[in-house]
Amino acid sequence: MKTILHNTDYLEAVVSLAGTLLMKHPGLENTVLVGVQQGGVVLGWDLVREIKKQAGLKELELGLLDITFYRDDFRTSVLAPDRMNIPFSIEDKNVILIDDVLYTGRTIKAALDVLLDYGRPGRVELLVLADRKEHRQFPIQADYVGLTVPTEKGQKLKLVAAEGGGHNLILRDS
Repeated sequence: MKTILHNTDYLEAVVSLAGTLLMKHPGLENTVLVGVQQGGVVLGWDLVREIKKQAGLKELELGLLDITFYRDDFRTSVLAPDRMNIPFSIEDKNVILIDDVLYTGRTIKAALDVLLDYGRPGRVELLVLADRKEHRQFPIQADYVGLTVPTEKGQKLKLVAAEGGGHNLILRDS
């Protein structure tokens, strides 16, 4: 197991991603944030805190998206669903879809399928902490990337709780 980002570096990446997002969407007008369970929600809440701080916003909601029943491997494994909560309309909005790691693109494809069941967004943009772009199976790319991490196919990249608080991005062999 190798730590790719320690909590301090993770927080710096969150600050940078929040700033880049606010440059493109000042004040987040007509823009909503939706985190993909589970790592995308963790990153999403950290982004919400940082965006509120940088933009001086008092309120900013994060939608929680569960893709369990939309995964293409659903029939081959037993999966427990996560919490789903999108407390706002996505109709004609800019949706910033948030995930911790972009790997094959299958998770994002499933997330897009779920989103379309909630409405028709004006635009969907993808924000990820880490991109493993050499393993893509679908033509999906992120609009906002914290870092690109070269990995081997059998390795796993995951955002995990750090000892003493915060989060680390770790790489482990399967």
